[in-house]
Amino acid sequence: MAKKQFKTESKKLLDMMVNSIYTHKEIFLRELISNASDAIDKLYFRSLTDAGVTTARDDYEIRITADKNARRLIIRDNGCGMTQNDLENNLGTIAKSGSFDFKQNEKGEGTEKIDIIGQFGVGFYSAFMIADTITVNSLAYGETQAYRWESSGADGYSVSPCDKNDVGTEVILDLKPDTEDEKYSDYLEEYRLRELVKKYSDYIRYPIRMLTESQKLKEGSKDEYETVTEDQTLNSMVPIWKKPESDVTDDDYAQFYRDKFYDFEAPLKVIRQKTEGVSNFESLLFIPSHTPFDFYSRDYEKGLQLYSSGVLIMEKCKELLPDYFSFVKGLVDSADLSLNVSRETLQQDRQLKSIAKAVEKKIASELAKMLENDREKYEQFYTAFGTQLKWGLYNDYGMHKDILQDLILFKSSFEGNYVTLKEYVSRMKEGQDKIYYATGDTVDKIALLPQAEAVIDHGFELLYLTADVDEFALQMLRKYDEKDFSNVCKDDLKLSTDEEAEALKKENEDNKSLFDVMREAIGGDLASVRFTDTLKNHPVCLSSEGALSIGMEKTLNKMPGNEENKVKAELVLEINRSHAIAEKLKALYESDQEKLKTYAKVLYANARLISGMTLENPSEISDLVCGLML
Repeated sequence: MAKKQFKTESKKLLDMMVNSIYTHKEIFLRELISNASDAIDKLYFRSLTDAGVTTARDDYEIRITADKNARRLIIRDNGCGMTQNDLENNLGTIAKSGSFDFKQNEKGEGTEKIDIIGQFGVGFYSAFMIADTITVNSLAYGETQAYRWESSGADGYSVSPCDKNDVGTEVILDLKPDTEDEKYSDYLEEYRLRELVKKYSDYIRYPIRMLTESQKLKEGSKDEYETVTEDQTLNSMVPIWKKPESDVTDDDYAQFYRDKFYDFEAPLKVIRQKTEGVSNFESLLFIPSHTPFDFYSRDYEKGLQLYSSGVLIMEKCKELLPDYFSFVKGLVDSADLSLNVSRETLQQDRQLKSIAKAVEKKIASELAKMLENDREKYEQFYTAFGTQLKWGLYNDYGMHKDILQDLILFKSSFEGNYVTLKEYVSRMKEGQDKIYYATGDTVDKIALLPQAEAVIDHGFELLYLTADVDEFALQMLRKYDEKDFSNVCKDDLKLSTDEEAEALKKENEDNKSLFDVMREAIGGDLASVRFTDTLKNHPVCLSSEGALSIGMEKTLNKMPGNEENKVKAELVLEINRSHAIAEKLKALYESDQEKLKTYAKVLYANARLISGMTLENPSEISDLVCGLML
């Protein structure tokens, strides 16, 4: 029969289909299996109203046959088949989809149960990525004559009668010769075909079968093996997320999680979700029990597996997870996705955003339930991933605080345990209007800060912030339940009565000259020197004024790239007005200002060390201390 041209700008469009749309050649098998599944769906749908369809539901199948000698791969189905016109219209016109037409034209009882996968009419042509020639033999249901469609690519196709006795379609791929870069014969290997079916088409609802060979011990023999050919089903058909929850055990979920996401431990939490309405989808999500080794590296990729009607579309769809929930593993399955023609990437539409929002709310809700009902498990989760939640508070100018603020924990002076902000506020003393916190490397080091001891001594609970992101997160949060956050190492810490505050103010004014001498001796790093009444028994401490705290300074200056442009907090040297050192300094101001300067430098060095800061010239301080001892 004479060769016909495609009904489009054939060469240009087909070249684009083969070389541009698909990023991985291996997806050709997914596309052909999906087409076969659609064909079976159509015949099954017809069987609901046509008693002439005698194929039982359990008899539908998709079969793969690999002929290594002929370099030929065959995919067969016993679905509805195609007439001569179907072959002309659906395969002779690129981007013409019989599945799409079916969905548009067939409306009625039962159609809502049929999820048609192929709707773009281009997936079939992906086979040209690995095949020189494609032959399609098909006998349509209700017809007596079968037809063959054959093409070697953009030069055209032919349609002719052929012999085929059973209803359905077989697609025959004559593979391209192997090259240095591509070994097309791999697609004839049993292990490779198994791998691709498992990866992309494991949840096609009909069995995908293939004759497989294996070595088995001969009956009656202890050491003699024979090659046995078996007809095996390669796919599991029913996804675990489609099964009733009562039929799935914790061990089933754990095994699925380990196999899918390559973890050696069971997940800490399993989340199932089914949503119908504006967005129709199901999700199966897992919260890992530990931090992946690369979680805080650039190599880590967030995202959920994305399925459309059980067919894997994307291995990691990052649009489905916000960064602060990037630790979540799992998948989303929806038949309503607006995919692009390759079915490999998503169009940015309201449907995707709606699904992502629903997934985000579900994760937040389940974490809140875990926090309330299983505190021990939640704290295990928080130890692994709490930093990510706090980064979520800090990022995007705090716009996600409503979701995250009640999920974060901090160690506290209250029994030394983790507490939520809600729990802290519930225990606040009458008249307390601030949430007090301090920063440091460890809880023990923070507890030794003079200001921390003073706050606790006044009966206030103190939050211990030990992670770099902690204070930044609270600064972005700004308030909780209308209560301001207060860093006890800032100069605005007010723990005294109004009368005491007024007396302290007057004393600082009276000793301004003393402080000027000390500040000049210490140098330019210091914003001011003053007396304080918040240090209990400690002689001195370091605080800061302005937006940048001492903790923030340390965090920012150790970040890569900031070595040359270090930031500096406006430091304040605070001296305990009730300590003997205060009177000593006043006396030295009157009698020996040079010695006063030495005292100032030593006190400043001590304050820096107490605050966890380094000394720029420790040798100088050592010499000064030794000089005072002589």
